[in-house]
Amino acid sequence: MTLDADVIIDRRKMRRRLSFWRVAAFLFLAVAIVSLIGLTIGRDNLTALRGDHIARVPIEGVIVHNRRQLRILERIAKDNSVKAVLVSIDSPGGSVSGGEAMYAAVRAIAEKKPVVVQVNTLAASAGYMIALAGDRIFARRNAITGSIGVIFQFAEASRLLNTVGLSFEAIKSAPLKAEPMPYHPLKPEAREMLQSLVKDSYDWFVELVGERRSLATLRARELSDGRIFSGAQALDAKLIDAIGDENAAVEWLKEEKGIDKSLKVRTWRMKPREEIWQPGEDASNWIARTASRAVFGTDNGIKSYIPEALALDGLVSVWHASVLPGRAIGKDTDSD
Repeated sequence: MTLDADVIIDRRKMRRRLSFWRVAAFLFLAVAIVSLIGLTIGRDNLTALRGDHIARVPIEGVIVHNRRQLRILERIAKDNSVKAVLVSIDSPGGSVSGGEAMYAAVRAIAEKKPVVVQVNTLAASAGYMIALAGDRIFARRNAITGSIGVIFQFAEASRLLNTVGLSFEAIKSAPLKAEPMPYHPLKPEAREMLQSLVKDSYDWFVELVGERRSLATLRARELSDGRIFSGAQALDAKLIDAIGDENAAVEWLKEEKGIDKSLKVRTWRMKPREEIWQPGEDASNWIARTASRAVFGTDNGIKSYIPEALALDGLVSVWHASVLPGRAIGKDTDSD
């Protein structure tokens, strides 16, 4: 009888162990499936899982060519759960190429679903360029916008180098190769080349303003002298459509574009890079990111100590105000 009792107890213990491992295996499988779905949709955003909504896209700080932001805009364009888009801009401007890329991405969305733009504090230069992509532009009465124009900036340090007795030589295939250089004053032919480059981008920007705001070319050029406008002034100049906050912009979507009034606004925002190694990431990149974070406290290394406006790619749109304090990133927020 004792032997039978021991066998029964052992069998019960074995069943409990098997039940535990079955549950653990099931949970592991469930986590793996959810992770796989997340990787399939993309690490940048999981809003697509939340059902029908109005997508809020914050565009903040200095504008550069940002592949992660562009990927989010592409996903929004393809996501059938996004019924309309609210582009919220707080930017002093940035590179012309970065503004052009983001303008094109927002226009691609607008071809499929309604897009409204709302300027909170600042949408200048490349920021205003992106605002032009919307179906309608709202701005607060005292917001700052405009600054339509292009500037190419570079340093010329030849006098400083002469003072310290330092000189640089360059063997070039042609006189305009690698111009401008900081080691000598700008030559007339180099200045002419750069002026031509700036004018080409400026003419494109002015044409875009005239086309999107239904302005005559002469009027668009008059408004594109680099000046900034308050929201009220921009309304008078027909650079925006209405004075209003985000609630007014959302109300316009629901009243004028027939968007379901019960839909909530949900933010699509870039999440910070995870500190762990990601599948598909080059090991050397991960090591560099980890070392940079340990030394500088950021993935950007020494670049984090250089003002963004001095490290922009390509031609730079006019008027670099101090970059606005960034908001917390990495969250999806809901609002009525």
